[in-house]
This record gives sequence, structure tokens and C-alpha cells, in this order.
Amino acid sequence: MTDYNSIIDRYYPAGTPLRDIYIRHCRAVAQKALEFADRAALTIDRDTIEAAAMLHDIGIFATNAPSIHCTGSEPYIRHGIIGAELLRKEGVGEEIAAVAERHTGSGITAKEITDRNLPLPHCDYCPRTQLERLICYADKFFSKSGDMTEKSLEWAMSSAASFGNESLERFMAMHSEFTGQNTPS
Repeated sequence: MTDYNSIIDRYYPAGTPLRDIYIRHCRAVAQKALEFADRAALTIDRDTIEAAAMLHDIGIFATNAPSIHCTGSEPYIRHGIIGAELLRKEGVGEEIAAVAERHTGSGITAKEITDRNLPLPHCDYCPRTQLERLICYADKFFSKSGDMTEKSLEWAMSSAASFGNESLERFMAMHSEFTGQNTPS
């Protein structure tokens, strides 16, 4: 099992507001992902789900997002690729590094990168594996700002839709995969 705590400790010092936000957010995502996995009777190892959820946002410290105490210089949208690179250097398996790399939004296509002139390499960053989709989906129910409580399905759908119809379609496909529902209930 991946020792995610030691990795988190290296980049998020104890007693800092950023660490508190990071841990609270990632634990909520992990719990939600495990709930979805149980409901959908997924065969993904629970320790792998937990480690992937706890590390999916590991790159946020390097971004410029002062509202959540991130004081780096990179645009926030790059946190996934930053986190994946960091996890690969840490020797974490590709299965978990790919979760960090592909969880942003409902995934981001190369076309969306070009169309929106996003500061990302021209590549497809959509979740491919069931684990990647599970963490991506669970993440959409939580924000790292405000009260940080679980958001409604309608809120998550609205957030996905704000990035375009394709983003909403990807979100709804994940919704169907993990809840068995094609439309909100």
C-alpha cells in the first residue's frame, strides 16, 4: 500500500491552513469514493481507492490559489499534471499518479485545451480507468473553499456544465457508472 501520509507530510506541513484544507478535502473525497465503490460493488482495492483519493490533489501547493492558501506560481488548472509528476518522482505507482493527472474537471480533452487556450500540454487528460473515473466523480461533490461540505448532485452538474457540454456529458457518464442512474433522482 502507498504510504500517502509521508508524501503529504513532505509537501503540506503540519499546523498550516493549507494542510488542514488539503486533508479535510481529500478525506471527504476518499469517503465518498468508498461509498460509491461499495454501492456499485466495484472490485477496486479499498486501500488503493483511499490512497488515490488522498493524493489526487497533491500538486495544489505549487499553484497560485491564495483563497485556499496555495502560494505557488503555477495556474491552478495545472495542479493535476504537477501532482502526477511529483508522485512519479516519489515512486508512487502509475495507477495513482494517473488519477492525479486526469481528475481535473470531468477530465479535459486536447481539443478543450486548444479551444480554451489552457496552460496545459496538448494532451488528453480524461480519466481512463475505473479508479480514475471514481476519484474524479467523487471529487466533484467537494470544494476546497467555503464551508467544504458535500455539494448536491445539481451543484456538481452545474459545475461540470460551466466547462461546456462535453464536460457535463463526461460527468453524467460517471454518474451513471457509479450510481446506475442516467438522470438525477
